Amino acid sequence: MSLNAVTHLNFAGQAREALEFYQSVFGGRLSIATYADFGRPADQPGAANVVFGHLVADNGFQVMAYDVPGPGAPAAPGTPTTRRENGTTITEERFFLSVSGESVEETTPVWEGLAQGATVIEPFGPAQWAPAFGLLADRFGVTWIVNVPAAYEPA
Repeated sequence: MSLNAVTHLNFAGQAREALEFYQSVFGGRLSIATYADFGRPADQPGAANVVFGHLVADNGFQVMAYDVPGPGAPAAPGTPTTRRENGTTITEERFFLSVSGESVEETTPVWEGLAQGATVIEPFGPAQWAPAFGLLADRFGVTWIVNVPAAYEPA
């Protein structure tokens, strides 16, 4: 038996645009079904929104996405949460997506693609712990780590 964990992003009307953007970065095959494809009358609001979206790239990258139906849709992916701790407000991201490659040459195009319209948090480049590391929030609010891990050498 084998298991795969695939990130599933929730959007409020931007799932198709996000999936097409990720396809431009990672390549691969994109499958999209709309609420209308699943029987919602085409004249109803949200009928053209994505109920099932799945991108599978040849290099193994996968991501899924859909548009949450109706009012009360979630906050955009990557919207930070805040909490109080010892009288201090701490802001945290809900999650990061991490993409690792075997070389800087392999991961640089991924970084450059995701960086289009993004907010760069940590520029992509050498880090103390890795040949390359970068952190950004893409144009859809999803926070990405692009990384080339260093070989692990036990002490």
